[in-house]
Order: sequence, then structure tokens, then C-alpha cells
Amino acid sequence: METYRSLSHSRYDCKYHVVFVPKRRKQALYGKIREYLKKVLHELARQKGAEILSGYLMKDHVHMRIEIPPKYAVSEVIGYVKGKSAIAIARQFGGKQRNFNGENFWARGYAVSTVGFELAKVKEYIAHQEKTEEAQEAGRF
Repeated sequence: METYRSLSHSRYDCKYHVVFVPKRRKQALYGKIREYLKKVLHELARQKGAEILSGYLMKDHVHMRIEIPPKYAVSEVIGYVKGKSAIAIARQFGGKQRNFNGENFWARGYAVSTVGFELAKVKEYIAHQEKTEEAQEAGRF
């Protein structure tokens, strides 16, 4: 029970493997955007009470292992993270400073699976997204 977390009336161990992509699977996750997104994704997850345990930013998709409290639906947290990060990217790199509509960075959907007894396999899969050590260090968050 040492890996379990607590809320006021429950104990939980809810971990998920989530994958999502930029719109039209553009290879947009590189350089300054990659470094900026690492910080933003962690902060946005924290705001919803979730924690990104490990992750990897490829040029055309994001892998993350995230722990989400049971009081939130996975779709709620991922929708929040994707939506707010798209706004942050537009403000930082697109010159948009005020509220605006129609700016979409991420594609609509995402893939999610629970991480239970397959934890070691998921950790290994996320860690070995690219083969070279330099590329791994640049994309890990």
C-alpha cells in the first residue's frame, strides 16, 4: 500500500499512459517549444491535482505516464492540459496576448490506457522512444 495516495475518503493508485498529437500530426514539438512545453505540461497537471510521472516529447506526438486522482475524469484532466497548453503556446510563440478563439495546436483526440501490472513495460516503452542518448535527454520531461 506504500504506492497509494490519499484523498479525504479514498486511497488510490490511478496511473495512465496517454498519447496525443499536434493537429495534422505536424512535426512541431522541437527546439524552444519542446523546452517550454515540458514546464507547462507539468504545471497544468499539477493544477488539476495530477502528476506527470514520466513523459517524452517526440517531434509529432507526446507520451506521458500520469497519475490522476479518482475525483477527476481522465478526459477532464487531459482536455484541460491540452487546451491550456495550446493557449500558452499561442501566447508564447504566436504573438497572441489576449483571449482568442479558433487557435488549435493539438488534434482532437488522445489515446489512453491504464497502467497496472504492466508498469515496467510502459516505463520501458516511454523511455526508449528514440535510440540516441542525446535525443532522449532533449525530449524527456
